[in-house]
Amino acid sequence: MNNHKYFESNYKKLGFLVLNQDSIDEINGDYYKPYIKVLYLPEDYSITIDFKHYKTTTPSLFFINSNQYLQIEKEGKKQGYFMYYNRDFYCVQIHDAEVACDGLLFNNIFEMPMTALPDKEILFVEGIYNQIQEEFDSPDSSQEEMIRTYLKQLIIKATRIWKVQQLGMLNDEPTKEMDFFRDFSRLVEIHFRTKHTVADYADILGVAPKTLSNKFNRLELTQPNDIIKERIILEAKRLLGHSSLSVKEIAYQLGYEDPAYFNRLFTNKVGDTPSNFRKKYLQGKNVQLE
Repeated sequence: MNNHKYFESNYKKLGFLVLNQDSIDEINGDYYKPYIKVLYLPEDYSITIDFKHYKTTTPSLFFINSNQYLQIEKEGKKQGYFMYYNRDFYCVQIHDAEVACDGLLFNNIFEMPMTALPDKEILFVEGIYNQIQEEFDSPDSSQEEMIRTYLKQLIIKATRIWKVQQLGMLNDEPTKEMDFFRDFSRLVEIHFRTKHTVADYADILGVAPKTLSNKFNRLELTQPNDIIKERIILEAKRLLGHSSLSVKEIAYQLGYEDPAYFNRLFTNKVGDTPSNFRKKYLQGKNVQLE
């Protein structure tokens, strides 16, 4: 494809596509699933990530992890861009001190992949994409490091905007409170299959369960228990929609020895039994996260 440019060296890979109907069909296929993806979508694009639908009303960035499911449903009138890369090219966990985005842009407890760009930031972001295109058009020996630098700028800029849009009062707190929130987000992402209670996470963080809940209460954030359960339910939905595992096998995989208990939890949270959810999803019904 002529608008598909990529850099590859050893195990490292980053690619770049300008969006059009051909590239959208390709993106909606299976090839890009293992990659981390960054989408720049001007207004009037419609996309689904996991089980949530987004329609852009202003240019927006989407940061999509390799375990998330992406479908671009409708193309807007203006040019959009799709970038994908693997962890060998850039790993936010290893470079956390540089970009401080893990637990925010990625692995965030709100499952919110979208960063709507304020007007004053649109030119900056479009400028980065233009620079990346130029790097591909006239490669130099330092191409890899240059592209990585632009990707970092994009991540840092988006993280700052995302924090303001999603975290409200937490932005006025000392840095250690933001780090605590990020740690909790990351821990849930790592352990949700085996650790299901607030006490489990409080223990790892070295605080009392009540202290953990009170921190979230004070900042008017979703309660830790709800966050843990919502992450489990999201994974259950992914497995129901995209795997052939039985409901019982999914319950075991998510750490529930009693499939009946898992069934009740899912039904209570989603308003549908796991098997009903799967049936509706596979029939193409509009199944969204509450």
